[in-house]
Amino acid sequence: MNARTEPAEAEAEPDAIATARPPLLREFLLVAGLFLVYKLGRQLATGHTPDAFRNAHRVWDLERAVHLPGERAVQSALLHGDTLVRLANTYYATVHFPATLAFLVWLYLRRPAHYVWARRVLAVVTTAALVLPFAFPLAPPRMLTGTGLVDTARIYGPSVYGPPSSDHLSNQFAAMPSLHFGWALMVAIGLIAATRSPWRRLWLLHPLITLLVIVGTANHYWLDAIVATAMLGAALAVVHAPRRTTRTATRGARRLAPKETVLAGAGR
Repeated sequence: MNARTEPAEAEAEPDAIATARPPLLREFLLVAGLFLVYKLGRQLATGHTPDAFRNAHRVWDLERAVHLPGERAVQSALLHGDTLVRLANTYYATVHFPATLAFLVWLYLRRPAHYVWARRVLAVVTTAALVLPFAFPLAPPRMLTGTGLVDTARIYGPSVYGPPSSDHLSNQFAAMPSLHFGWALMVAIGLIAATRSPWRRLWLLHPLITLLVIVGTANHYWLDAIVATAMLGAALAVVHAPRRTTRTATRGARRLAPKETVLAGAGR
């Protein structure tokens, strides 16, 4: 090996281990299928209304027994003004799917290896989340009497749900786990892992705001978010993140190149 080839190979190494961008049509079908399975799976888990309300009382009592913060405190903060509660309802109704889709599109275009990783993690979490409502149907706190909570979306708008008896687009008795929170947390984790900005941890504001919104609007219990976090943690443990290939590694290889050139020349 001579002095001319060594620097070139050192610079090419990060590109050699990078993941190629998957075919666009295949990924479109996979992601579209993931969202379709999410919607259809929740509909299949309907028809467990008595169990859903029994489980709701159990969850509520468990939260009080372990001294989790009261959902009422978060909702009371939202109800100080009509504008704030409407913003929370709008966030719940409009941010969930578009933010996750934008996250996947950006990763696909800019960080293909992280895209494949994030898509697999979301697929694992979503699949597991669709199974739980069959075993543990759960009515959301906005339907539970005696809690002091109100259905903010129905009263102030906008609302994405109709009456449970006539709502054929979603399963309102599948509150646990909260995929609103699970997906938002994955978006933050994925962007922190895939970017290098010193401000990248601010992406954690997305799941934090989502958590306050889903609890404050009485669409989810604290335990719904806790279970979603546990499921996401298990998925992240199984689906390993890609190795980082940064500019720093390339610059380091370039800094070593002159020394390698001298040694190669001295050996002849």
